[in-house]
Parts: sequence; C-alpha cells; structure tokens
Amino acid sequence: MFKRKVSSEEKITAVESYLNGDRQLHTILEQYGIAKESFRTWVRNYQIFGGEGLRDKHRKASYSAQTQTAAVKDYLSGAGSQADICKKYKIYSRSQLQNWIKMYNSHRELRPSRGRGSDIYMTKGRNTTYEERVEIVSYCIEHGNDYTAAIEKYGVSYQQIYSWVRKYNEKGAEGLVDKRGKRKPESEMTELEKLRAENRVLEARNKRLELECAVLKKLEEIEGRWR
Repeated sequence: MFKRKVSSEEKITAVESYLNGDRQLHTILEQYGIAKESFRTWVRNYQIFGGEGLRDKHRKASYSAQTQTAAVKDYLSGAGSQADICKKYKIYSRSQLQNWIKMYNSHRELRPSRGRGSDIYMTKGRNTTYEERVEIVSYCIEHGNDYTAAIEKYGVSYQQIYSWVRKYNEKGAEGLVDKRGKRKPESEMTELEKLRAENRVLEARNKRLELECAVLKKLEEIEGRWR
C-alpha cells in the first residue's frame, strides 16, 4: 500500500461516496493508500464539522480551558468513548483529547489552545547558558515535548527549543553545548558536569515515560468499557 498526500477535496469525495453507499471501504483504502483508522477519522470529522472538517485550515480550531476540562471529565467519568467525546465537543483529533487527558492526570493546568498559527511561535529567541538549555530541554521532555508551555515558561523561541531537543536526541547533553563566541567555551566543561546534565534530562524522560504508562493503562481500562 503506497502513501501520498491526499487533498481536502479528495477526502471529502471519498467520505461522501462511502456514506452514500456508492463505494466500499476497502476500495477507498486501496485507492488512497491509507489505514482504516485514518479514514475513520475523516468520517468522524466530516460528520462533526462537515466538509470544512477535512480542510487543513480547520486545524486552527481553539478550545477554552473550560471546554478541555469538561471533555476530559466526561471521558474519565465514562460518559462516552474518545470518539463520542470528540464529536460532542467538536475536537478535531483524538490525539488532542488524549493530550488533555495526560495533562489533567498529571495535575498540569489546561490552558486555552490557540491552534496553528498562534503568535506564541513568533516569540523571539534569546541568549541562554548551557545550564538553562539543560533545564529547558528537561522541562520540555518531561512534559511530553510541550513546546508551547516551554516557550511561555522560559521566553525562548520555538526554533530554539525544537533545535535543542533535536540535538539532545541526536548527541545527548553534548549536543546542548554552544561552541560559538570568544568567551570560555562550554566544551571545556568537565565530564562530571556533562554527566550531571545528561542525568537530569534522562530523569525528566523517565518521569514522562512513567506518567505515560500510567495514563495509557487508565485509558485502556476506560476504552475497554466501550468495546
């Protein structure tokens, strides 16, 4: 099965032909090279938002903190499956709902979401020390690569955080060393200092993984009620 980018118009045509009974599911999946779950998402978004729900610009939808909290509480109380809750609150994707659930269960504040194109991504970068970069990357990883939260907390740019996390994933704590400029290079840090920085980020990653395992276990229990 091949994969290619499917246009908004193709998605709408495929969903409408399926709902009208003109085409069978397996022929649509084969034509567009998509998985069954992906097509189910198209159908759900079409039923909730109409044709606009399958256009890229619709992903800019924003949700208040109250809406996020209500959706999470409804789901955790067993008021419906994830698909049911997404339909009720007009949530574009289940992954978005799942992210809110993780934040709620980890006692993190649910903030109004701005959708793509938010001015949060226009935040300018600033100079940082090695210790700051370690702290920022640790925070970002511990919180599920929540770049927006890190931008708001530390006042750095999206490009900076994305680059630091990528470099850490590629090279470890060594990737966060800034070797530019004439001041004493950070590369002269002792191995002990680098090891401490590495351990700090690894501890943050372990905390995130432990939380994700606990949340996934809870979600599986809840989803089991709707199977």
